[in-house]
Order: sequence, then C-alpha cells, then structure tokens
Amino acid sequence: MSFTLNINGDRWRTHLRSVVNAITTTSGSSPVPVVKGNGYGIGQELLGATAMELGADTIAVGTVFEIESVVSVTQGDIVVLQPFDSRDAGAAAKWWEISKKFYSGRIIRTVATLEALNELITGSSGVRVIIEARSSMVRFGLTEPELIGVLGNADIRAALATGQFFIEGISVHLPIERSAPDSHAVEVMRWAGLWEAETAVWEGHSPPAPVIWVSHCSDAELSTIRQSVSELIVRMRVGTRLWLGDRSTLSASGTVLAVHPLSEGVKVGYRQRKSGKNATLVVVSGGTANGIGLSAPSPTTSLRQRVTSFGVGALDAAGRSMSPFSLGGKQRWFAEPPHQHVSMLWMNSESVLPEVGSQVSAEVRFTTSRFDAVFID
Repeated sequence: MSFTLNINGDRWRTHLRSVVNAITTTSGSSPVPVVKGNGYGIGQELLGATAMELGADTIAVGTVFEIESVVSVTQGDIVVLQPFDSRDAGAAAKWWEISKKFYSGRIIRTVATLEALNELITGSSGVRVIIEARSSMVRFGLTEPELIGVLGNADIRAALATGQFFIEGISVHLPIERSAPDSHAVEVMRWAGLWEAETAVWEGHSPPAPVIWVSHCSDAELSTIRQSVSELIVRMRVGTRLWLGDRSTLSASGTVLAVHPLSEGVKVGYRQRKSGKNATLVVVSGGTANGIGLSAPSPTTSLRQRVTSFGVGALDAAGRSMSPFSLGGKQRWFAEPPHQHVSMLWMNSESVLPEVGSQVSAEVRFTTSRFDAVFID
C-alpha cells in the first residue's frame, strides 16, 4: 500500500543546476535553497542533501523545529525563516534546546521586532541574526524608522561590539504578485539603500554584514538589484522555482489495491453511498494522511476562477468530488471522501479496468503531499 513520488533524476538535476547557475550569474552569489515544511513533497532530508550536491553554503528552513531534519545531512549555515519571538513558548523552548547543541553556531535566526532583539542581547552570547524588513507582504518585520532606530541603539551597538550577537544582514521577503513590473526591484533597492547608508558609517567591531537576503525575484530583477547595490552581497532564497520548477520531472502515483465490479444500488464505504449503473469501485493507495483531498486555498482573482470555485462548491455540496487520480486516461470521481490511507474511486465497468498492483497517476499539490516513498530514477 504505497503512495509514491517518482523523480526523473537526470532531468531534475539538469533543471536544478540551471536554476542555480542563473541565480548565481544574476545575483553574484550562490542561491539559498529553501528546505521547509514537507520538503516540497520531496522531503527535507533529501532536499538538504541535494542542496549540498549543488554547492550550497547556506540553506533555509521554515521553523526552529525543522533544524534537526536537515542538520546532519548539510554543512554550512541554516537560516530559520520564522522570526524568533520568546512569547512563542513552544518555539522558545526549542530554541533553548538548539542553543546547547554543538552545531548552534551554524544557525541564523530571523528577527522581526525590537523586543526580540532585546531578548537576544541579554541572553546567550554569539547568536547570529538576520533582521527582517517590513516589506509589502506586511507579514513580519521592522519598519524603516524602526530599523534606523535599531541600528542607532546604543545597547545593540554595544552587544555587537562585544560579540554578544551578530547581524548577518537584512531580509526582504516579497510577495509573489507585483504591483508594477519593476516593483520588486524598486522595493529591494529602497531597503538596500537604507541598509547601506546606515551601516557604511558604522564604527567599532562586528558591524552588521553588508548582505541583503531576498525572495521571489526574477533573474532580471536580481540583475537590476545587483547593479544598483554593488556594495552589498545579494543572497536569493529559492524554493518552489528550484525544487518544483520543472513539474514534468515529478510524477505522483497510487497503487491499485482492489477492483470491485458492482451491481446498481450496492452501498459502499463509510457513508454507504449507492453505486450507479455499470459501476466499478476501485480502491487505490493514497488518502488524507498523504494529502489527498487536502488543498491550500487558491486565489480567486478572476471571474473564471470564481465561477470554477462556485462549481466545485456546488458539486461538494451535492456529495460529488473529483479525485486527483486518473484511470484509463480520465480523472475519476471519489466514491466518498478519501480515507486516511486509501481512496475509493468510481469507474464505469465498460472501461478497461486496472489490475491490482498497477500504478495510478495523481495530480497533486506537492506542498501539501506526503509520500510513502520517493524514488529517483
């Protein structure tokens, strides 16, 4: 009973190298592979090891709880993207645990508030941080006046001078959508200009690093940014574009576990729904534990998307839902909502029925998928 991901290794690695080369050329620095969450469906450990094969000196994870999934298969620095905040008791406890590990010097925290910085300058020594800017995402980060205040703060300057903590640069996390063709480059350059101006006149030991960490920038935008902020090092974080940028190299599939031709009106499943005329029930591996039937909300910005969402909602309300599985070249209906590890599908008995053990392709959202096994050809 397996729900698997198959990767065309040669083509996937060719794609990975092309992305790394493009970002290195346009930004002037090697990219920072993002290895967060479920590892984009591929798995954090595998992605961490692959990042090392690509020559990465730094990777990024989503939370402090993900560090241990990658620390043993990687070298170099690990940036934690979720901002540190001691008021998050669970995360704070994990940070305390990580601070005692032999590899703690490899870990870089993201800091988005003055309160968090004050916590760190009075706590453990040698902590490394990236300061997050309040970008147009408006999710986390310091505003421009707050950033200027932080860099001019006497206590923070003293803590830097004594090595209590180190600032490894500024982070600008950008939205996917652009308000104008050049909006991303303009926004990054504004923050970069501020960072450069405030740190260029720094006096004393351990000044903030001349580094700006960015995300969701195109190669053209990176080239523009690099030319405009030549005094700063540009580090581009990349996740989806890198790991999932060539979807044709990735194929998800379930295994046929049972095939039951049925008479009309036979009740099936937990909810005892009746079979239709000439119906066959096909049971395949892959259920809610694998992410089947689960999906992240999708944006409905166009009229067509709204109509589609309305239609899907109407079908769900009527007890009908399309599965991600395809049999005989056609996407098949769920017989009922997927179970934890399997899904029950309807086929017409007049179709060519699959054999038990055969593979069934599935169109899935990789960031919400959990595969039983990942195979690289």
